[in-house]
Amino acid sequence: MDLGIEGKAALVVAGSRGLGRATALALAAEGARVMVSARDEASLADTASELRTADVEVATVAADITDPGAPAQLVAAAVDRLGGIDILIANAGGPPAGRALDVSEDELVAALNANLLSAIRLIDCAVPVMRESGWGRICCITSFSVIQPVPSLALSNMARAGLWAWAQTAAQDLAAEGSGITLNLVCPGHHATDRMRELGVSGTMGDPHDFGSVTAFLCSQQARFITGAAIVVDGGATLAL
Repeated sequence: MDLGIEGKAALVVAGSRGLGRATALALAAEGARVMVSARDEASLADTASELRTADVEVATVAADITDPGAPAQLVAAAVDRLGGIDILIANAGGPPAGRALDVSEDELVAALNANLLSAIRLIDCAVPVMRESGWGRICCITSFSVIQPVPSLALSNMARAGLWAWAQTAAQDLAAEGSGITLNLVCPGHHATDRMRELGVSGTMGDPHDFGSVTAFLCSQQARFITGAAIVVDGGATLAL
């Protein structure tokens, strides 16, 4: 299936590893021009090298998305180097594991900054650019915990659920104004990534490339009528209705 995004400009945040990288590769395979950001320049260079095998325009920017000023800088860089932003993949590394009653206020603030506010800042900066072209696809990579909280991941549960509530209302605002912009969450379960290994997860896990393909579809022309949705990609692990 041709997703209709050849030549579209995509900004993928935290895109040098794991599910972000898999998404960047899926978009590049569909002919999108891709800018990838991450903190580590070595991993960025490695990812860029792989992306270029798809024979598409590739750019990289080293940035820490938890810095409040980074979203505006990334959007400006994408406009400068790619000529705009058609596709935004908001992503950030997950917070540490911990029980709800054991986490500190500093940990709560850090989790909200990384996994809620960073995405909102990015979207706030990117939407005006998308409005100018009358077309846009925004996907936030979150977690299946927005559907079914994970007992040992209190910080992630809190921040992801907050982003889900905000995204649902923002998606309705965008639809009501006829902007041509969709906003969805992609909610992974256990995939074979460094994050899962750090959390000590074992057993059967999903292939990150399959996750990337799902996210790329949500960025397609055919997905124009999907917005305000949380698409769970977890191999059936979530039991919540």
